[in-house]
Amino acid sequence: MAIPESFIEELVARCDIVDVVSDYVQLTKRSGANQFGLCPFHSEKTPSFSVSPDKQIYHCFGCGKGGGVISFIMEIENLPFRDAVAFLARRAGMEVPDEDGDKDMAGRRARLLELNKAAARWFYDNLSKPEGAAAVSYIQKRRLTKKTVTNFGLGAAPDDWYALVNEMRKRGFSDQELLDAGLAKRGKNGGVYDVFRNRLVFPVIDVRGSVIGFSGRILDDGEPKYLNTPDTPVFSKSRNLFALNLAKRSKRGMLILAEGNVDVVMLHQAGFDCAVASLGTSLTAEQARLMARYTKNVVIAYDSDAAGVKAAQRAIGLLEPAGLQVRVLRMEGAKDPDEFIKAKGPDAFELLLERSANHVEYRILAVKSKYDMDTDDGRLGFLKEATELLAENPNAVEREIYAKRVAEYAGVSAEAVVNEIRNAARKLSAADRKKRERQAMRPEIIAQPTAKSMRYSNVASATAEEGVIRLLMADPELTRYTGDLDTGDFTSEFLGKLYGKIRHRIENHEDVTPAVLTATLTPDEAALLTKLLQGPVNLAAAREALSDYIDKIKTEGLKTSGREDLLAVRDKYQKKKGLGG
Repeated sequence: MAIPESFIEELVARCDIVDVVSDYVQLTKRSGANQFGLCPFHSEKTPSFSVSPDKQIYHCFGCGKGGGVISFIMEIENLPFRDAVAFLARRAGMEVPDEDGDKDMAGRRARLLELNKAAARWFYDNLSKPEGAAAVSYIQKRRLTKKTVTNFGLGAAPDDWYALVNEMRKRGFSDQELLDAGLAKRGKNGGVYDVFRNRLVFPVIDVRGSVIGFSGRILDDGEPKYLNTPDTPVFSKSRNLFALNLAKRSKRGMLILAEGNVDVVMLHQAGFDCAVASLGTSLTAEQARLMARYTKNVVIAYDSDAAGVKAAQRAIGLLEPAGLQVRVLRMEGAKDPDEFIKAKGPDAFELLLERSANHVEYRILAVKSKYDMDTDDGRLGFLKEATELLAENPNAVEREIYAKRVAEYAGVSAEAVVNEIRNAARKLSAADRKKRERQAMRPEIIAQPTAKSMRYSNVASATAEEGVIRLLMADPELTRYTGDLDTGDFTSEFLGKLYGKIRHRIENHEDVTPAVLTATLTPDEAALLTKLLQGPVNLAAAREALSDYIDKIKTEGLKTSGREDLLAVRDKYQKKKGLGG
């Protein structure tokens, strides 16, 4: 029997590829997106084996092997697919299920999404009813506008133990579905009751527009202050971000990472439409990788208290390995973005954003705060830790700039600090690191797959077909702009199959990630997918690029079918309309 896809998705999510590969390959950490080591599949002296934490895939620039975590175990342990899954399941503490019906699971997920949507609408409608008065009062107190309330779909959970349960029962949802969705709990007497009571409710909406969970802010002095939907078949706190569905459309070219829902809502209201927040938990590696799919720049805007500083340090350690450029806000005179904006206004916050500290400077200051700089021991301790920190930075210019800053803080010569950093960097094999960076950043133009059985019959069309795959993998929402492009339009049987898989998963509200897709492919197919994903993607012009790729595919199709007459008619039409030349 086949293993349910839902199990494979969960397994891949639990088995971080860096952790798994590190059991077999010594990986060198670096500040960019990928980590490198000597390929375990062929003999080499210079590391060309790349592991991508954000995409959860590996690729060897030398021998061409690649795939996800399951593919890696199949190759390294010489195991068939099912045995590799069992191997990883034991590692993750999971039990491989028999196929009880993947269709049943898909139906259950769809039903829970339908329930969440109905609940979100009900919460929102309560704002115009007497039972939503407390939430409306809180909204007014926080100065949230009607437009903001609508944009975020905010709602009210009445101070009632059974209001939502009773309403959803009327709409045909069962108690078990309410329990599965995390909207209800079972009481001691066996009945069920509402989880969200007397709260302002924030729907959690994924990037595909589905309501997957909720977060509720208490409206009195009760505890907990914030309550979130537990993990369910459609929601995982560690793999989603609040307001990413809105922030991904921002033109600011960055994401602002805030601590709480209200901060995010207020930032959007003030014009900073790129704000997101984690969901009732510390930032996770999965969330960092999720952000890396939409931007390369993140500004951390956590609270300015000790806990916020500690959380920011931890977040830097997760965001940087995901290939993100990180800056940190230092808010003086306010504890959080909401308070800062209300006290000083959006323009002041804009200026704060522009002056936000590079994460290197922020970390140096954090190191400095740990030592008594009035003592020799304190300065020596600071110098040792600061130089080790800077030695890990691959940018020579940044190293020199911050070396001078460190020297000023410690009261020593800049030359002495530069020499110490140089010595430390030498130990980290700076020359090899730079070579690997150039290799990883080199855009590859893929002419033909290595496997003979997958050779392209039409390289021109296949190159465009690869471009379509790359774009849809980078932003699944682009699927809505593929028009009538069908699997039959693809000249590569594999790329057509891959396009069909991607569309199917998107239409069924399922994750589309390299790690999940490679788990369903043969080793040769997984290697080709990971290889084509090394190519560059410019999401800023994604729709135009997608249109060009599709046009190329259609054009090559007409040429192959011998319908050059249709090409002539089309070109004439485009010229007439000013669409081409």
